[in-house]
Amino acid sequence: MKIKKNDTVKMLSGKDKSKTGKVLSVVPSDLKVVVEGLNIVKKHVKPRREGETGQRVEIPRRVDVSKVMLICPKCSKPARVAIKMEGGKKLRICKKCKGEI
Repeated sequence: MKIKKNDTVKMLSGKDKSKTGKVLSVVPSDLKVVVEGLNIVKKHVKPRREGETGQRVEIPRRVDVSKVMLICPKCSKPARVAIKMEGGKKLRICKKCKGEI
């Protein structure tokens, strides 16, 4: 997966199309990411103890990796990512500005 935690991404489709957010977590086995402030759903929570009230909590849900695009921190544009091997390490390269991500 070319998207990692703390990357800034842009949504490509869905109700939050063209919005940007920070990646909170990555699930590589399912090829999904959780983006802060995007794909928010309301979850109803029951009261657990006597005297508590039930409530609706807004939580971000997972999004497929194909629905987001990485925003390059150098050129500040959504760009595709290339992988380059250098000194035994994998480097992510922006396809637009050729800079290291």
